[in-house]
Formats: sequence, structure tokens, C-alpha cells
Amino acid sequence: MPAKRVALLGAAGYIAPRHLAAIRDVGWTLVAAHDPHDSVGILDAYFPEAAFFTEIERFDRHLDKLRRDGQGIDYLVVCSPNYLHDAHCRLGLRLGADVICEKPVALNPWNLDNLRELEAETGHRIWCILQSRLHPSYLRLKVLAAPSCEAPTQRSARITINYITPRGPWYRYSWKGNEERSGGVVTNIGIHLFDAILSVYGAPTGFSVSEMAIDRASGQLSLKHATVDWTLSVRRGDLPVGHTGPFRQFTVDGEDIDFSSGFDTLHTASYEAIARGDGFGLDEARASVELVSRLRGQDNRPPR
Repeated sequence: MPAKRVALLGAAGYIAPRHLAAIRDVGWTLVAAHDPHDSVGILDAYFPEAAFFTEIERFDRHLDKLRRDGQGIDYLVVCSPNYLHDAHCRLGLRLGADVICEKPVALNPWNLDNLRELEAETGHRIWCILQSRLHPSYLRLKVLAAPSCEAPTQRSARITINYITPRGPWYRYSWKGNEERSGGVVTNIGIHLFDAILSVYGAPTGFSVSEMAIDRASGQLSLKHATVDWTLSVRRGDLPVGHTGPFRQFTVDGEDIDFSSGFDTLHTASYEAIARGDGFGLDEARASVELVSRLRGQDNRPPR
């Protein structure tokens, strides 16, 4: 089977190297990359021959020309700022490619409805990176969930989530510090952990928000089989003593589950699953997208 041909949107970002490593590790080829910033020397370590564009229009034109010449891409990888994800997913589908999208696939659930329609029109898929579901600690979380989620006990678990990942002053000046562009900390850093907990303990039935700042958020979440107290922060002062970050921890009925490390190879594992046709699609991503959208609006109605 020939190597899949891939293009990448967002080559200069923080997460791009993990995608580049995953593309290489599964034996695919990066043929083109785009970023409005030209600090993309990282490409030389992985795909030095890849075409590069700082203008999205020229990137689009190049990929369309390849398609018309019978050398189109198989996947468009989306690592752009969060608010552009759904638009860039549309670009990939219209280019006749599947899409691999970083979290969140969209900032709002109604964008997912439109993407589903375009999937149906084009016959191509959007694959969502939900790497927390591939983490070894996720398997432990599922084991601990069994007494609460399996009949006949239906016992409600008590869970605490703490995710502290320190960021410097640059954070406030980047798109990540702009809620309209990033979705705030509940989306930018929290969505993976919310996805993990929802996929195990069931749909939300209500919530309350205690704090919603650009660099910190906290609240309580009621799920079908659990009650969750959560705190998300990029403030260094919120780290526990002895930690330099990041600190990701679930406490389930008194037992700690550490998600602080072990993420370095999960993008490769995600790509391997996608290559098998076994990745996560829009349906799997919907619950966490709906939740964080409501948290940002502090709308206490249960998600539909």
C-alpha cells in the first residue's frame, strides 16, 4: 500500500511536532505545510522536502492543483488556532481528503452539525485527536468506574479533577489567551479531561461554575454516574508543592490517577488507529464540545 499523502495546517504551533512525528512513525509523507509564521525549521527534522506556504490561499491552490493532477492528499492535519478548526476541516473535506483535527474540532456544537453534513456530501471523514482515551491511566479510570456505572448498584462516584499547566506572560498575548479564539481554559486545556470523564461516567445532568477567568476556571459537574469538582489553571502558583508542571490528576473516591505524563507517543497511537479506520469521529467529540460551550456561557441547563 503506498504511503498516505498528508498536508499540515499550523506547522509553527506547539502541538505540530507531535503530529509530524506521528506522520513519520506511521510511514506517511508530508507533502505541504502552512503557517502564517515562518518559524518552521522543525520541518527539516521530519519532512525537509515538504512545500511550505505562509498564505492559506496559496496553500489551498497548491493542494487543489495536486488533486487535479491526480496527486491529491489523503489527509489534511489541522493544528491551527481553535476558532479556525471547523473552517479548516471544511477545507480538507472539500479538497477530497479526510481530516485529522486537534482538539477541539469546533468551539460550538452547532458547528459539528454542519461538519456532519459536509462529511455526508463529500464521503470523507473527520478524525478527532482524543488522546486521553489512549492513555494507560484512562484504562484505570474505567476500572474504577465499574462499581458506579454497572447495574444494579448505580452508585455515584465522587471525583476531583485538577489540571494545572503553567504558562508565562506570553499566554495572555497569544490567541490562547483570547476566549473568542481559544474557548478559554475550559476548552484550550480542559476539553481532553472532560472528554475522558464524560466517556466513562456518562452524560452531564447539570453543572455550576465557581470561577471563569482567562487563566483559571473551576466548578462542579453532575454526571449520570458521578459528581465532579474540577479546577483548570495556567497559573504557576496553583501547582502543588514539588511540581513544576504540568499536573493532571483525577481523584476517584479517594484514589489518585495521574495523567501528568505519558502523552508523548499518544499522537502516534492516534494515527495508527486512524490508519486502521478505528479513530474517533465527530460523534465521540460531541459531548465534550457541548459541555465546554455551555460552561463558557455558564448555562446550567443539561446538554441535550
